[in-house]
Amino acid sequence: MTPSPHKKTIDVAVGMILDAQGRVLLAERPADKSWSGWWELPGGKIEPGETPLQALVRELDEELGIQVTTVTPWVTYTHEYDHAFVKLAFALVTGWEGTPYGREQQKLSWALPAEADSVGPLLPAAYPPLRWLQLPTEYAITDIGSPQALPDFLDRLDLALARGLKLVQLREPGWPDGTDASSLHDALQAIMARCHAAGARVLVNSAHPEAWWHEADGVHLRAADAAALPARPTFDRDSSLVGVSTHGSREFAQARALQADFIVLGPVLPTDSHPGRAPMGWDAFLKTTRSAGLPAYALGGVTPDLLQTARQHGAHGVAGIRGWW
Repeated sequence: MTPSPHKKTIDVAVGMILDAQGRVLLAERPADKSWSGWWELPGGKIEPGETPLQALVRELDEELGIQVTTVTPWVTYTHEYDHAFVKLAFALVTGWEGTPYGREQQKLSWALPAEADSVGPLLPAAYPPLRWLQLPTEYAITDIGSPQALPDFLDRLDLALARGLKLVQLREPGWPDGTDASSLHDALQAIMARCHAAGARVLVNSAHPEAWWHEADGVHLRAADAAALPARPTFDRDSSLVGVSTHGSREFAQARALQADFIVLGPVLPTDSHPGRAPMGWDAFLKTTRSAGLPAYALGGVTPDLLQTARQHGAHGVAGIRGWW
């Protein structure tokens, strides 16, 4: 979103304070503030000279009486209100000292992200991050190769699902029978049956027929395919997902225009699939995704054991082939 010259932009640091049960802390806005009685995610304005994380640590002490010990950058998102654009730098807070309480007499409530709106009316800018929190942190991409290899792959899929995998992308551009072959559609059906039984979701890469996207739980759009779409694909907004492969700001803007749920960016590390392409590295990943406005999965040479490193550099999670199967 590009701020209008007729509206001011307010920079705000916001904490997604998460407990061991995966609940997020919400606060009711006090009676003496605008939007009184509405519920929000704790945080406040970034003062001159402060970084977003410094501002958040200060605000959470002032508002909640806690001293943050573990905080990682997440998504920076701009929301338009009638009076201004509010640029929200969200961070994940998973460690703190003290017990949160309303130092401004505001009410507090812990809620699972999917149930947060049961607490009370939420500020409009709270909805996107609460939806993003429900995305899994691991995103596995298939590499079956052929119909003959399917039984072995399904065995490995069962093991991955038993370990807790919740999001899978069917991506088979080299399928010997063709990317729209009935044999590959049969493979998709088998994968979906196993994933749904385990509470996992399946996205279909846009290299494959659009009809398959609707059978599954959504689509993962290649960058070129996303650029060719005039608007978000017609899915049930509550249950289907849209992911987009990106390389920089142009693709980020396209993903936001499509109302995508997340992006994938890479390669972060050296990878056999792109031997001639220099990896961007973790610091560049963090710097690049600050303008994405969506949760980003780190891709390319990344394995599940690097999840913590990825989260420390602004990634929502990790995506790939190696390490999942």
